[in-house]
Amino acid sequence: MPSATYPELPAIPKWKRPGQTTEKLDWADIKVIDISTFDEPGGKQRLAEELRGAVHHTGFFSITGTGFTQEEVDQQYDIGQAYFDLPLDEKGDPEYRCDFAQGNYFGYRAANEKKIMGTEVLDNIESVNIPKFIPANEKEPFHPYLRHFRAEIEDFSRRSLEVASKVFTLFSIILELPEDYFSKQHLYGNQSEDHLRYMIYRPRSAEDDVKVQDTWSRAHTDFGSLTLLWSQNVAGLQLKTPTGEWKYVPPVDSGIICNVGDTLDFWSAGYLKSTIHRVQRPPEDQAHIHRLGLFYFVRPGNDVDIKPAPSPLLKRLGRVVENQEDAKPVRGLEYVRERVKNYHNHNDYADMKGKKFKVGNLEIEDEAA
Repeated sequence: MPSATYPELPAIPKWKRPGQTTEKLDWADIKVIDISTFDEPGGKQRLAEELRGAVHHTGFFSITGTGFTQEEVDQQYDIGQAYFDLPLDEKGDPEYRCDFAQGNYFGYRAANEKKIMGTEVLDNIESVNIPKFIPANEKEPFHPYLRHFRAEIEDFSRRSLEVASKVFTLFSIILELPEDYFSKQHLYGNQSEDHLRYMIYRPRSAEDDVKVQDTWSRAHTDFGSLTLLWSQNVAGLQLKTPTGEWKYVPPVDSGIICNVGDTLDFWSAGYLKSTIHRVQRPPEDQAHIHRLGLFYFVRPGNDVDIKPAPSPLLKRLGRVVENQEDAKPVRGLEYVRERVKNYHNHNDYADMKGKKFKVGNLEIEDEAA
């Protein structure tokens, strides 16, 4: 079909934030850090110490004081909801879809096209990934409908990485590296697989969910360096604790849930934890809700080397041996594209427990046996 055109700015309905569950769930103890003090004298150092335990032990934490207003965040949900409400033949135009065969995650991913765990139950996730607004990405998928909101989306995208850069500064301080060590590997103007994501989980019947162990997104680690997830009220996201328990990630008012990804785990020789997590069927009082999410995924620059950082802390701990940082690196683009192909370029989201994925000398296990 020809690409859809939208000559006038569409009027879009307001997204309504769902209420929190009333069920008693086993919530994880997530550190909440107010980064509004980042630029105060000694602020970064104090925040780094607050963050140290969270990133070393669980890999998940929440930040507040980011500078985003609730109105700005809700507007992004409005845009995402409006896009997903389009007819499938419009939002699913092949010109604007992800190309998983090439490991390209930019564009639209449709629901109900892949099986889950070898059953007849179909994947219930729709998403659209919007790349950074830089000249190198001009030919990447960006749906005409979303272009009407380019100014709002671009502003949100750029400011998301600014927030992430503050977190990277804290990571650098924790590892006793120059403060810009990680942030300069993730510059907005440099090519990378970064993207802003709108994602929606469509409700499934309880009968189908039982067949797939209530799985809405299988256990995995994230492919890049850092994930920002604007906190939402529909329960379902769970992290795996160091003792092997699954616990729900709690909502945090005006917060952004953050988790460390694979490449930062590699850079820190495992000191910063890329934690296994999953999404399960929500509690019964929320199971009917179309679970809309807003994310920013930070990936390393395409040409950045992923290898252990020359951290004095890591050397003292014996995590990095002398000259280990001289090992042959894997580049950012290479790792992320291969990981996307491995995870998505197939017709069945199988249970990957005990399975390993390796690129060069970088190896992860989606869910430890």
